[in-house]
Amino acid sequence: MNRWTAVQWTRVLAVGSVLGLIVLGLAWELWLAPLRPGGSWLALKVLPLALPLAGLIKQRMYTYRWVSLLVWLYFTEGMVRATSEPAPGAVFAAIEVLLCLVLFAACGLHVRWRLRNAAAPRTETVQ
Repeated sequence: MNRWTAVQWTRVLAVGSVLGLIVLGLAWELWLAPLRPGGSWLALKVLPLALPLAGLIKQRMYTYRWVSLLVWLYFTEGMVRATSEPAPGAVFAAIEVLLCLVLFAACGLHVRWRLRNAAAPRTETVQ
C-alpha cells in the first residue's frame, strides 16, 4: 500500500479547495442564489482561480505562494456576503470562507513542508 506524504495531502487539499471554489462560485452566481434572476456576470469571478490549477497539480512552489495571497480576495468577498446577504447566499458565502481557509492552510503547509524537506540532511546508505 502506498503511503502519501504530508506534501501530497496538502496538494490534494489545495487542488480540491480551488476546484470547490470554482464549482461553488459558478453554481452560486448562475443557479443557486444569483444576484439577479437568470444569473449574473459575477460568475466570472472564478476565472482567476482556473489559472493556478496546473501549477498546483505540478507542485510549483511559486504557484502555492501566490495562491495563498490571491485567496484572501475570495475570503473577503465571502465574509462581506456572509454578513450582508439573506439566507441562501449567506450559506454559500460561509462555505466560500471555509474553502478559502482550507486553501490558505494547504498552501502554507505545502510550502513549509517542502522547504523543510529540502533543507533536511539526507543520509545515504552505501551497499
